[in-house]
Amino acid sequence: MDTNLFGVINGLSTFVPVIQSQQTSLASAIVITGSKQGITNPPGNPAYNASKAAVKALAEHLSYDLRGSSTSVHLLVPGWTFTGLSGGQPGSGREKPAGAWAPEQVADFLRRRMDEGSFWALCPDNDVDEQTDRRRMMWTAGDAVYNRLPLSRWRDEYRTEAEEWMAKQKFDSF
Repeated sequence: MDTNLFGVINGLSTFVPVIQSQQTSLASAIVITGSKQGITNPPGNPAYNASKAAVKALAEHLSYDLRGSSTSVHLLVPGWTFTGLSGGQPGSGREKPAGAWAPEQVADFLRRRMDEGSFWALCPDNDVDEQTDRRRMMWTAGDAVYNRLPLSRWRDEYRTEAEEWMAKQKFDSF
């Protein structure tokens, strides 16, 4: 929580007033890094999931609060990315796993979403495409809407229903 949530809060507390005091007609942007785990809430790391869910909520509210200003807000939600944090530092000799994206791919995806005026930059990776991410997010939201047990996608009693439901869902591309 100290890093994943309070790091964001401290950063926003420091920089948003500076950005607001320098408001001009020039466009500026705030990019906040979230996580799919803050949206889909898989079992196994509740503190991380909770911190990233809070980051998502903060980013959404900041976007709303800055509406009408020259500052846009974007939530970057990377997929699996091979960075220095995951062993991808220069000179390490480790090759990027086939399923991961390189940081440059994430940056390019974010830039495209920002150019489109999108708040959300929900990055796929080479293992999980955008359609699968969207299906997982919709199923997770359905736990509350349909009064299912929480984290139903990972429960044996919902496994078949979740798989069948996700296989039927179709989303338009962006």
